[in-house]
Amino acid sequence: MKVELIGPLDYKKLEEYLKELGKTSEEIDELVEYINELTKKRKAEIVSSAGLLSRFPGSVSEVLKESESKTYDQNIKTIKRICKMGHDSITDHDYCVFKLENVTPIIEQIIIEERFSSFTIKSRREVNFSQSGFYVPEFRDESGRIHKSNNNLRQIYLEHAKRLFANYENLLAQGITKEDARFILPYSFYSNIVMGVDAHTLKDMIIKFTKTKYAKLSEVKELGCKLYQIAKENMPYLIDIIDEYPENLQDGVEDYLNKNISKEKHKILGNPTLISRTANVDDTILISSIMRKYQSDFEQAKRIYEQACKNNPNFKRELMKKIAFEGDKKELAQVNFEFQIPLSYAVLTHLTRHRTHPIMVTDFITADISQYRIPPKIAKQSEILSEYRNIFNNNTDMKQIFENNGVCEEDLIYFILSGVMTNTVTNLDGKTMSHILALRECEKAQWEIRYASNGIHKEVSQLEDAQEFSKILGPTCKTQGFCKEGKESCGKILKLK
Repeated sequence: MKVELIGPLDYKKLEEYLKELGKTSEEIDELVEYINELTKKRKAEIVSSAGLLSRFPGSVSEVLKESESKTYDQNIKTIKRICKMGHDSITDHDYCVFKLENVTPIIEQIIIEERFSSFTIKSRREVNFSQSGFYVPEFRDESGRIHKSNNNLRQIYLEHAKRLFANYENLLAQGITKEDARFILPYSFYSNIVMGVDAHTLKDMIIKFTKTKYAKLSEVKELGCKLYQIAKENMPYLIDIIDEYPENLQDGVEDYLNKNISKEKHKILGNPTLISRTANVDDTILISSIMRKYQSDFEQAKRIYEQACKNNPNFKRELMKKIAFEGDKKELAQVNFEFQIPLSYAVLTHLTRHRTHPIMVTDFITADISQYRIPPKIAKQSEILSEYRNIFNNNTDMKQIFENNGVCEEDLIYFILSGVMTNTVTNLDGKTMSHILALRECEKAQWEIRYASNGIHKEVSQLEDAQEFSKILGPTCKTQGFCKEGKESCGKILKLK
């Protein structure tokens, strides 16, 4: 794993440029160090200014000038004092960009699910991962210590992972697309991420990765420790807060449930299922637009709405379209839908990456690797289907061998294959739903997330009180008569026209 803070300057290129100017090695080192310290000083001045602003009588410019007159250590001291008072949101203004190399999807999924950062990830739909490499953990026993047979177990896992990658290449050679072949990739394969995060969130990330149940996952804790060292060097005002945070590796909710509920094998759903929702969906959205526009109370807005519906039979439909396609869609956010959605780990990020909805994904250690998705194109080819099933069955048998040897459950997560299924719970407000379905019901979207999106839409379309809302959901070719894909359009817009 390689974790590196990407600064505002590329120091290697700066060094090359200084060499071209004829600078000596000593001069180059001195200049690079000076620029680095100047950058750190400036970031401290900005954060310190944010902390002083709320109580300083002057303007922003005057507050900044006050911080600029202080030394780096003085500004750090100010930031620490304000953070200790509980106002650590000022550190939002220290933004960092990291490059994460050779981390697994375990890291990737946790970062996305926890809504920690902005991120860009290499696409498994478009990129061949046969040569990406993979992570082999130091296997531990149930007490958390290095397993007495660790070396032997690591060698067995190494050979197992190599076979999986060979199977992946074999599927590609048989004409299976990358987006379908990836379903057999183990969750130990290496991914690369560009991650943008403010210092405030970085602090929360480090705490979560080093002091909570996540720290039981060795790879996650390693990332947390590396980020801690970078923060110590570049954002020292975070360290006291992190160090003072108590370690708690147990999840109280999980412990309580484990003591009071017998464990049953979970069943993967066949389709997205609507669990709960706002009542009177159409009316709630439309009446809220009247309250917003005229500041009327609910009862008054409801009377105005009912009268408008009597005067114009198309009022509901026309107003819903205005809200969805000509407004800022805020009224759509007044309704909520809680769904449980079955998805493979391969496609989970297609849903979780939309950061405007809260989402709950089951912990990796509870994954049932015997329940997996079969891509339709593979299901239609009997020989390849048999090969595909054997890959998953052999993987399940291999995990059982490690489990029988007393390997801790946190290290068994690397037997998850990307096609393994999980039931995900999320709460979508109407605005978020309209955005997601416009993208994911499109024929250009990956087939599984499109299937799930169609399932969500179908559930909503069956609600008698959400008929007008349902009609504004879906790809723009259907709802508005245009396609954003340009030359890459699937062509459906032409058929619809």
